[in-house]
Amino acid sequence: MKKGFIIFLICLIPALALTGWLYWRYWFVLGEGVKSGDLNYVVKKGVIFKTYEGKLIQTGLKSSNGSLQSNEFIFSVENDSLANELMLNSGKTYQLHYNEYNNALPWRGYSKYVVDDIINK
Repeated sequence: MKKGFIIFLICLIPALALTGWLYWRYWFVLGEGVKSGDLNYVVKKGVIFKTYEGKLIQTGLKSSNGSLQSNEFIFSVENDSLANELMLNSGKTYQLHYNEYNNALPWRGYSKYVVDDIINK
């Protein structure tokens, strides 16, 4: 075998492993579903990357450390037109379709849950 080919393989294998790991960590859709509830807010915020962040209040209560709290679904929105529609309709009941990722990306939002569609208005 040539020395150049061995060096190429030594560089290629870690590069492929790193690429696979990055894809799984940040772009692989771990789950998807629909959440329903009253839209509390959607805001555009961020220092370097301005992203849309929102909160949906679901019916029912959850127990946390001995106290009762409302079920909150905190999410990010990538689509500007979808985020603007949600911003103008705070307080209304929605069914939102979302994708769940393993981790958040700064330009995608603070949450690992990214809403991509409104199912029912």
